[in-house]
Amino acid sequence: MSAVDTIPTALTTPRHRGHAGAAAIALLHIVSRDLLVTRREIVTFLLQTLVQPLFLLFVFGKVLTSIGTATAGFSVVLLPGVVAFTVFLTPLQAVTIDLGRDLAFTREIDDRLLAPVPHALVALEKVVLAALRGLVGAACVFPIAYVVLGSGYHVRSDLVGVLIGLMALTALLGASIGLVLGTVLPITKMQLLFSLLIMPLMFTGATYYPWSSLGGLRWFQVVTLFNPLTYAAEGLRHAMVPAVGGHALETLQMGWVLLVLCACLAGFLGAGLELFRRRVVT
Repeated sequence: MSAVDTIPTALTTPRHRGHAGAAAIALLHIVSRDLLVTRREIVTFLLQTLVQPLFLLFVFGKVLTSIGTATAGFSVVLLPGVVAFTVFLTPLQAVTIDLGRDLAFTREIDDRLLAPVPHALVALEKVVLAALRGLVGAACVFPIAYVVLGSGYHVRSDLVGVLIGLMALTALLGASIGLVLGTVLPITKMQLLFSLLIMPLMFTGATYYPWSSLGGLRWFQVVTLFNPLTYAAEGLRHAMVPAVGGHALETLQMGWVLLVLCACLAGFLGAGLELFRRRVVT
């Protein structure tokens, strides 16, 4: 190879490294700024995130079992559903509201787009940060459940790695769905969206019941399969509910759980990034 052939590579490599370094520094500052805001609003964030799980666990896991309306083991089945709902909904709401506000009134997104960072990284930063918020909120559910449920608190400890992995996957999925919703919908419609979305998600997502228990309502059992929260709740039940009498709780097979969650994550994240690009690039 001649010296002439090597000149373009020698000239362009430092330039590319310079662009990559500038992008990394800019992204680091964006993340640092968002983490600072999160730390300052930590009390508000925890209140918004944990009030609903607290009352779900207290009413359905403590009160109903105490008065005999629900069986004594119901709280063990309920807790994974509450964790799944929290780790899924928290990032979904965070990204949806944040993007809706930035793309509408404050236009804070314009400052980020002027940074030497690819547009996709701006959106991915919001997804990852929201997923971390969801993981923090879901992690706080465990000590709350320990206090509220008392002797009714039972969580297996031999699948902690699987539990953390499923929670992370669910948090990223919720944030990716939020990316799609926040990019497509105007902020004036989001209150209506959450009113119409949260209840159907909760009650068709196997939050309060194992999926296998719906065998007597076959049509409803099929409907729940179209809700990604069902797979998250079933996966967490597999990782959290201890075996009784040597028999593990019957759940959806983990192969299907991982396949659907990963496919939904890839689909929603890809669609969200493309919609975000179309929205901000004029």
